Amino acid sequence: MIILAVLLAVFIVQGMVILLLEYRHPQKAVAWLSLLFFCPPLVLFLYYALGRDYASRRRIRAAATDNKGVRWECHASEKCRPITDPEETGNPEMYGRNDLLNLLNELSGYPATARNHTEVLIDGEQTYESMLRAMESASEHIHLEVYIFRDDEIGGVFRDCLCRKARQGVKVRLLYDGLGSHALSRRFIASLRGSGVETHAFLPPLLALRTGRFNYRNHRKILIVDGRIGFTGGINIGDDYLGKDPKMGNWRDTQLQVEGDAVFFLQRIFLKDWRLASGERLSHPRHFPAHCCIGEEGVQIIASGPDGDRDSLQAILFAAINAAQRRVWIETPYFIPDPAIRRALKNAVLRGVDVRIIIPAKPDSELVYSASLSYLGDLLEDGVRFYRYRRGFLHAKMWVMDGMLASVGSGNLDLRSFYSNFEVSTVLMNPERIEELADIFQRDLANSDPVDTEWYYSRGKMEHLREEICRIFSPLL
Repeated sequence: MIILAVLLAVFIVQGMVILLLEYRHPQKAVAWLSLLFFCPPLVLFLYYALGRDYASRRRIRAAATDNKGVRWECHASEKCRPITDPEETGNPEMYGRNDLLNLLNELSGYPATARNHTEVLIDGEQTYESMLRAMESASEHIHLEVYIFRDDEIGGVFRDCLCRKARQGVKVRLLYDGLGSHALSRRFIASLRGSGVETHAFLPPLLALRTGRFNYRNHRKILIVDGRIGFTGGINIGDDYLGKDPKMGNWRDTQLQVEGDAVFFLQRIFLKDWRLASGERLSHPRHFPAHCCIGEEGVQIIASGPDGDRDSLQAILFAAINAAQRRVWIETPYFIPDPAIRRALKNAVLRGVDVRIIIPAKPDSELVYSASLSYLGDLLEDGVRFYRYRRGFLHAKMWVMDGMLASVGSGNLDLRSFYSNFEVSTVLMNPERIEELADIFQRDLANSDPVDTEWYYSRGKMEHLREEICRIFSPLL
């Protein structure tokens, strides 16, 4: 009886600790408490190893904002042209929207800039061809940051290119996530380092467990060449992004090539992440060179993650949905929205906004896919239109709001991307680029099947039960 009483007391105290520490995210608290009910001892270990946000977020933020850290302002601030008036975006739908521009600037921490040119890349083949061409042109440095770097055919092509440029005297740095790229062999890393490529894993699993940071993964995808050309979006380095995985088939993704002022801020993000992973402070004028980009596109780089004091990815999507008057079109491989986003989507429909969301028809994770489907029912009833992409796997993370804003990035529409991962997104204000993304959305729509309430509710009870169980634990997936 005494043992049972002690265990019960531990159970109650642990439950109270979780409620107190996770008060900002009720869904996450419910998930941990549900696990605690089934297996208290295991959950005690898992929560303290993986789930704590309070202390490790503060340590990461302190390291990222240390005033002895990266100094980019003196090198970049006089070389870029911040947008201070919505009319400088060249987008009539933005004119007079000082409120929205101010919000974007505050949430980003970096100013929107006007002297940019962007190119949309819609699959792995286009993206890798452009990235490799840019890397071959490098004369000063190559900075590559990815979540997944695979030791496969295309991974070997990138490795060889990085090694070749390093042997030519170009400064090459590779930053990969310690969990996402855990399968990289020591031999693969040794071949990079042997050629002079500097490599670092971002929060390797064992280190992350010891420091309570395991839950924070670097999901960003960034390439910077000579501080002039940048790439960012949803594409990692691997053959599956070329459609070579027989299980997933065709891989639909979206990436951006960026030239101009916005590259300064992609560089800033890389240098901060490099410092967090390596402890090395990098700051030199050559990282922020003057450029002669003649583009006039308004672009804003948004960094979101534990190194910031705002959940910028969620906040900007929430603001865009609330500001929409005509359309909100979204593509996401995972759909696990928080209550605020769900409410914003419903309110948009009530205002007469055309809200459409495309998700994959085939999953790369059964648990996450089941959790995603569980959120569709009540939104369908309120008029949100969902579609399932059938031509392979949809991995694109993008949205279009009216003709005013559009975004391409690394972050999914899920709780992990909103609150735990290091993510980066690019918000576009150029009317032509926004319409290009809208056209891409409509092409994807033509390769998708609509989800209606009849199909949704006609599926078996066990299927719905599985989805509801996955939904409970979705904040931890």
